[in-house]
Amino acid sequence: MSTGVKNRTIAEDALASLVVFLVALPLCMGIAIASGAPPATGLITGIIGGIVVGLISGCPLQVSGPAAGLAVIVYELIQRHGLEKLGLILLAAGLIQIAAGVLKLGQVFRAVAPAVVYGMLAGIGVLIFAAQFHVMVDDAPRKSGILNLLAIPEAAYKGILPMDGSVHHLAAFIGIVTISVLLAWTKFAPKKLKWVPGALVGTITATTVAQVWKMPISYVDLPANLLSGIRTPSLDTLAGLADWSLLLAAVTVAFVASAETLMSATAVDQMHEGPRTDYDRELLAQGVGNTLCGLAGSLPMTGVIVRSATNVAAGAKTRYSAVLHGVWLLALVALAPGVLRLVPTASLAAVLVYTGYKLMNPANVRRLLSYGGIPVVIYAVTVIMIVATDLLTGLLCGLALSLASVVYDLVHLSVKVGTAPGRIDVHLQGAATFIRMPRLVDVLEKLPNDVEAHVHIQNLSYVDHACLDAISTWEKQRNARGTKTVVEWDELMAKYRTRPGARGPESAVAA
Repeated sequence: MSTGVKNRTIAEDALASLVVFLVALPLCMGIAIASGAPPATGLITGIIGGIVVGLISGCPLQVSGPAAGLAVIVYELIQRHGLEKLGLILLAAGLIQIAAGVLKLGQVFRAVAPAVVYGMLAGIGVLIFAAQFHVMVDDAPRKSGILNLLAIPEAAYKGILPMDGSVHHLAAFIGIVTISVLLAWTKFAPKKLKWVPGALVGTITATTVAQVWKMPISYVDLPANLLSGIRTPSLDTLAGLADWSLLLAAVTVAFVASAETLMSATAVDQMHEGPRTDYDRELLAQGVGNTLCGLAGSLPMTGVIVRSATNVAAGAKTRYSAVLHGVWLLALVALAPGVLRLVPTASLAAVLVYTGYKLMNPANVRRLLSYGGIPVVIYAVTVIMIVATDLLTGLLCGLALSLASVVYDLVHLSVKVGTAPGRIDVHLQGAATFIRMPRLVDVLEKLPNDVEAHVHIQNLSYVDHACLDAISTWEKQRNARGTKTVVEWDELMAKYRTRPGARGPESAVAA
């Protein structure tokens, strides 16, 4: 690489890193608050995700940090086990990811049906929206997603009509200012300033308003020294690894974080022409990052599509853009923590309310509809179960339905009989296997022996030797009795000939 090209690349990475830093800053603190953790924990995770994971990642242009997708899980874990044990859970989750990367299981974590993924994101979006709506009016979230949803009218009432001695309406005003500026900036920002994220502009505007009017609302609680926010698990805490409930939580965090990371990496690959993702290395890097986050007592990390897409769009060329964004986070927290303490929590909550709304993304439902009704059912069940119970239960229900759908497709066979003057047509569709052979043979043998029969098999997705033999034998027996019987073998043969190396239905391969 020539000196001129190298210098240009460094300049492009530096500019992209600043843009990503501006996007990550409010989200790191906001996601921490949404997780029920101190804002410093989100910043620590962002710094580790940038500097450490950025240096060793398998997807050079992906940016890692605290993700909204894990905020719901983390909030539940903190409520159940406490912040100290979260570090232990995260340490175990990181080690699981490292082991998965070493064992080259990166591709396995990607084997999740889109309907489940979209349902997971939408369910998380609903939970984040509902919980942060209360924080946006300086109120406390309720104990469950359902209760948060049911209490939204109450929160709106508090935000609109001032109550004696309350500041809910002031916080709500700051939230409205944040979202209004965010939306206006996204739509009307000058072309030369489009690179500045709307979330940051909204947060700065709301912070300025709150400080000028000296509003008595909640603000970011950030320690003067970031190191004081680090909570390394003690030896006594490490003994908790023998607790199966903690290990189950670690497996859940590892699975969700890995799936979100690797799906994000796949999306990033589609955005640029540079090096492709090494999924096993990326999984290993995320494991190292989450292990360090566990030792630091901070939040879990994933590869985050919002920050990664911003990185690519801003012109990043190498991994050093992600690394530098972590350096800028560290520099700001180390040199000017007082600036961050001026930010109202209602403003950060408003950014997450908008984020939750975007995660619900109705376009995903329309995309799934193009594949039929079953994916939409899987999506809906996943969303409902996540909101009604918890993220793990919702994911397991979605995965179980996906598996059931696959099994159904593998064994389902439709046999439709149509009649015309002097002729019967039998249309087969689905998978003709030995499992469905009794029903198939039963239908064929009940056809009248004195009527011409045509069997159409071009819509079979699979046919095994047992069914091929049964159909062929039935055809020969009817023809031997003098009843014209035609099995449209040519239809099936034509289908197989379109596949390289196919030798016809006798090969019994999937169509």
